[in-house]
Amino acid sequence: MNFVEIGLVVILLIVFSGPFLNHTIEKNLEVFLFIMGILALTAAQLWSPHVIHEALIYPLPISVVVLSTGFLFKFTRKYLDRLVKAIFKFIPQSLFLFFLIVSLGLLSSVITAIIAALILVELITILDLNRKTEINITIIACFSIGLGAALTPVGEPLSTIVVAKLNENFWFLLKNFYALIIPAILFLGVLAPWFQGRKSVKDDSKNLKSDSSTEVILRAGKVYLFVMALIFLGTGFKPLIDAYVVKLPSGILFWLNITSAILDNATLAAAEVSPALSLIQLKSILMALLISGGILIPGNIPNIIAASKLKITSREWAQLGIPLGLVMMIVYFLILEVF
Repeated sequence: MNFVEIGLVVILLIVFSGPFLNHTIEKNLEVFLFIMGILALTAAQLWSPHVIHEALIYPLPISVVVLSTGFLFKFTRKYLDRLVKAIFKFIPQSLFLFFLIVSLGLLSSVITAIIAALILVELITILDLNRKTEINITIIACFSIGLGAALTPVGEPLSTIVVAKLNENFWFLLKNFYALIIPAILFLGVLAPWFQGRKSVKDDSKNLKSDSSTEVILRAGKVYLFVMALIFLGTGFKPLIDAYVVKLPSGILFWLNITSAILDNATLAAAEVSPALSLIQLKSILMALLISGGILIPGNIPNIIAASKLKITSREWAQLGIPLGLVMMIVYFLILEVF
């Protein structure tokens, strides 16, 4: 291992541990990851006009969707509140949470993970949940969205890249992964009611505080910076991935892909996926990337959007994200690599 690789390993360890060791970093995660991304690119000596252009352009569509949807929900919040109250006249909160997790997980492959995450946070703010319950339901839902979005190339960048690299048709992922992903979404839907708190929606719609225009704009800006940081990190760590990761057996690769908890899983997929892989290798790689993407906030776009809107810290996310992610990783490792 040369000095560049050692430096990248050190940066990787700082990225993993920094938000948990320092409260200032935890509160300013976007800026921290942006700085770490710059350091990783500099250490790897991979600065180029292409990288800068990609980092400036790629986050734009996501940020525009977050911005426009933020203003849409700002002016329609009271109507959404009335709709949810009407639904609660017919079904209990436990059943509502089940349908929320499952429907957003499945629909994310059609409406995209970004839209699914934005719908999620608006509904979460309407439900009368205590802080702990709100966080737990959000994390479970983001796991579901991250998994479901991979069923079609429309859902998220990872699925788009995989289908393109394999030169497969639109239905390839749905055909080959539905038996792995849909049961996981259903499991998460069943799990969610166990974390429910109070069993009602807010009674006084006057207490539903809409975001100010400044808050909507600031949140979109944070998402832009976050995505840019992930592009820098993914590109900066590419020498490590190329040198040590992609050449490993699928069983080891499965667990090393837990780095998707802090790196853009689309970047890892682009490095690891090729037509030479067997179907079982492909399943092992992608399921590890999809599951570990829910473990920490930087792991997936839905996590980033939800954490930004609901002001969830890295430590709060990790309290459920890590154990839930590890349990799912173990289960799928046994299914794919042992049995």
